[in-house]
Amino acid sequence: MIKGSLPGLRLLRDYQTEWLRGDVVAGVVLAAYLVPSAIGDATLAGLTPEAGLYACLFGGLVFWLFCSSRHTAVTVTSAISLLVGSSLGELARGDASRYAALAAATALIVAALGLAAWLMRAGSLVSFISETVMTGFKTGVALHLASTQLPKLLGFKGSHGDVWERMGHVLSHLRETNPTALALGAAALGLLILGKWLLPNRPVSLLVLVGGIAAVPLLGLEGRGVALLGEVPQGLPTPGLPGLHLSDVNELLPLAMACFLLAAVESVAIGRMFARKHGYRLDASQEFLALAGANLAAGLGRGLPISGGMSQSLVNEGGGARTPLSGLFASGVVLAVVLFLAGLLRDLPQPVLAAIVLMAVSGLFKVSELRRLWAFRRGEFGVAIAAILGVLGSGLLRGVLIGVVLSLVLVLKRGSRPRTTELGRVRGTDYFADVVRHPENERIPGVFVFRCEAALLYFNVEHVRDRFFELLDARGEGVKLAIFFMGSSPGVDLAGAELLEELHHALRKRGITFRLAEARGEVRETLRAAGFEEHCFRVVPIQPVATVISEWQASPSELPAGA
Repeated sequence: MIKGSLPGLRLLRDYQTEWLRGDVVAGVVLAAYLVPSAIGDATLAGLTPEAGLYACLFGGLVFWLFCSSRHTAVTVTSAISLLVGSSLGELARGDASRYAALAAATALIVAALGLAAWLMRAGSLVSFISETVMTGFKTGVALHLASTQLPKLLGFKGSHGDVWERMGHVLSHLRETNPTALALGAAALGLLILGKWLLPNRPVSLLVLVGGIAAVPLLGLEGRGVALLGEVPQGLPTPGLPGLHLSDVNELLPLAMACFLLAAVESVAIGRMFARKHGYRLDASQEFLALAGANLAAGLGRGLPISGGMSQSLVNEGGGARTPLSGLFASGVVLAVVLFLAGLLRDLPQPVLAAIVLMAVSGLFKVSELRRLWAFRRGEFGVAIAAILGVLGSGLLRGVLIGVVLSLVLVLKRGSRPRTTELGRVRGTDYFADVVRHPENERIPGVFVFRCEAALLYFNVEHVRDRFFELLDARGEGVKLAIFFMGSSPGVDLAGAELLEELHHALRKRGITFRLAEARGEVRETLRAAGFEEHCFRVVPIQPVATVISEWQASPSELPAGA
């Protein structure tokens, strides 16, 4: 089963030499973007810079083997890093080594969840998390992140707590701003904004990082009170399982589930975007296996949970990537940095790092998306705002859970109130269509035709029943035949079958004949199994509305067989 799920091996077998240049160039460009963002996101998670590099290195060495997307780049992401950083503090109790072990263990649990999701072929479940909720969640994450980076940009020590406490701390300590740190951070941020505008999808952040390191000795920044990154260990860690107790796994499970949810939604969304753009098929369940493999490697390599990254993937595509091998080449470059160049990162100024992090996640805050939701539907906008407030008011972990609940509530709300309408004959044809939206369609005297545009399920039958009688009663006393058009109802559960039986008996008491039209095979089988034909009448296969009416008009006084 695993052997057949290694697209990377098939890729090597069918690899074309003309793809190599694009993949190599994209890998180098991607690595140039990965290094500073991985360092920045590791600090967001409360970990040492090398943890982010290890996660990208080991995860990237594995991800390409399993993924079905040709352009998705796996990386440490700001959203997951913030989630880790806001959740592990209490469990670690101030012990840095335990903190790192907990982060690595979280990645391993994410890997297990990804493997389980792949085995269950659960790719379609990602679609249940609405884009509206994700827009709100990402906006909340961006605001949360800004509150953590502003103190570094201003040159003074930050605080703990939620967004409101952090921003209160910033406002109350503005007088402690270090002018040199602020000038350096503002210059770095300005260069990043200018680079994004003039050189899109280019490793401008790497140039800013190098420039910041070079400025430390040239301008004597350390003597002016500018905080530096500090020592970054050179070399590779010894892979292995983190030393934790079984009870720690139970404590980490909610965090790991939230990380996996974010990783799954983000990775599949990225993959689908590129698959549509470049005309290939994405297997969402296969991406779960790729996430499982990448997080397993990241956890064993002393890293933290990782995911597909939107900005990194755009850089990868913009660099000319043709296949997932670009991610492997990028990992090779990161390996060279870890082995030979890590010591150079010691003099990276914290204000420059804060600017890189803020720029990297600025894409999470999309005012245009919020405006679009406002213009589209006020309810959708309200859901996004609720997700934002959930993150800001309850923290990232609870914010994820609030997002999941909101998504499910949206699905259930829409599913519980499907659109229903009365049908009328399109003039000059035997076709029946919506008579509420199109009054020119003609109602047949004595005939009421009802359509529900959804399956009849336990959570919507009350609404369907109410709408059926509401529209029927609006026709007055002259109705003698009521037809339930089933062509738009692809399925029926037991509650749906009981609804149809209830309609039959209620209409019979009114002297109205009840029939079904366009009932498909699965619907007929369900109704038969539920005893509908035994208690009501035989359901004729896929019988058009016009035929039902013609048969009734031929013998209007005759009740359905079995009534």
